[in-house]
Amino acid sequence: MSQINESAIRTPGVYVNEIPSFPPAIAQVATAVPAFIGYTEIAKDSAGKDITNKPTRISSLLEYETLFGNPQLETSIVITYTQVTSGAVSNDTISFGFAGNVKSKHNMHAAIRFFYANGGGSCYIVSVGPYKTVGGALVESEYETGLTVLRKEDEPTLIVFPEGQGMAENDYYAIQSKALSQCGDLQDRFCIMDVYDTGESLVTTSDLDGVLQNFRNGFASDYNNYGAVYFPNLKTIYQYDYDESLTMITHTVNGLAGPLNGKSLKDLATAPPLTSPPTPGTQNMAAYNTLKQALNTQFPKIMPPSPAIAGIYAAVDGSRGVWKAPANVGVQDVFGTTFQVSDELQQTMNIDAVSGKSINAIRAFTGKGILVWGARTLDGNSNDFKYISVRRFFIMVEESAKLATMKFVFEGNDGNTWVKLRAMIENYLTNLWRLGALAGSKPEQAFYVKVGLGQTMTFDDILNGRLIVEIGMAPVRPAEFIILRFSQIQQQA
Repeated sequence: MSQINESAIRTPGVYVNEIPSFPPAIAQVATAVPAFIGYTEIAKDSAGKDITNKPTRISSLLEYETLFGNPQLETSIVITYTQVTSGAVSNDTISFGFAGNVKSKHNMHAAIRFFYANGGGSCYIVSVGPYKTVGGALVESEYETGLTVLRKEDEPTLIVFPEGQGMAENDYYAIQSKALSQCGDLQDRFCIMDVYDTGESLVTTSDLDGVLQNFRNGFASDYNNYGAVYFPNLKTIYQYDYDESLTMITHTVNGLAGPLNGKSLKDLATAPPLTSPPTPGTQNMAAYNTLKQALNTQFPKIMPPSPAIAGIYAAVDGSRGVWKAPANVGVQDVFGTTFQVSDELQQTMNIDAVSGKSINAIRAFTGKGILVWGARTLDGNSNDFKYISVRRFFIMVEESAKLATMKFVFEGNDGNTWVKLRAMIENYLTNLWRLGALAGSKPEQAFYVKVGLGQTMTFDDILNGRLIVEIGMAPVRPAEFIILRFSQIQQQA
């Protein structure tokens, strides 16, 4: 408001005094801006300056590649090419694996791709350093440094560790506990987690029970309602990135070593042809194309679900609102899961009477695809913040109201200020109620805002500079269990 000091009006003329027509308003903060913490190939800004451990905002995969580089190439993929010939007929079998089970633990590039494929928008990257050698250990203290610098950034609202399953198990639990503590301390962000080592080889329920129990026992936190965990890992349509010169072939023909045995994929593209007399390039290139196509289509890249879930949060927030549970939503760029979760198995995942740590399932449904089939926080036995959508809705309202209220700091602690504050917050909550974020047929059933002497403050509060506003809200909760009741009735006359 522009006010003119009347004591300063001494020169004849016309003076303009603008009178505000509208009350102060609350601007809603962003709700789905994840921060991905992990290792990258490079970390250089457009000027070539190092941005390691400097949270950097990006808005596309191309921007990620410009600043943080490309994926780490796999160096230990083995192609097993078995041929059994009978006359002119040859039966070929091709399979794949990692020599010594050594593979890259870095997946940040694929994680960002996964995030955008599932509806992601702007996000932050915190590079904690360059790639380790393939199979090298990931260092918890380096992740902690990245988490610490993220604390100073106000915009990120989600924390994701895509490479977490590549850490030592105790280190993984330690960094997740610290992330939850940061979320609880700041009250403006939420942690998306993966079950440690979902195990691509899981085949029995007892295996699953052990994995889930290890996760629940692995960490303790006072802020479980600020995080959610998802299971299992996902089979994506992405290919492994590999070095052709180090991708070796084990080739047998009728049980004996074949002509491709011990060669690399690159050898097939550059070595002389195998036919005699040679037909230039045909034999080797045919084998090269066959093996490379099989490698790219039959050996899917396994990814943890957290990057895709971050994208789903962003998509649901944008289309429906943060108060809509991010569940019953399809996961994109996925064709399978590493473990098939049944109704019976999900019972123990969704509700755990002892720890209360709910684990959200991702499941395949015939004719529907692969869906997120859980909407609970790690505080699954709580009546207050059992559901992800409720926790994140409160984070949004609290942060939005906090930022808007800053303009009233050092204003007079009197009725004029109280009325303005109450009107501002009530207008904001009324709009949220109209959008369907709050329950109740009337605004007064959906929320209340109290402020004033005798209501929320005493004379002692005012003397000590405290202005206290009390806000109550009735958030919409997801219909997690829909029960249809049927009964027979007599024919009506």
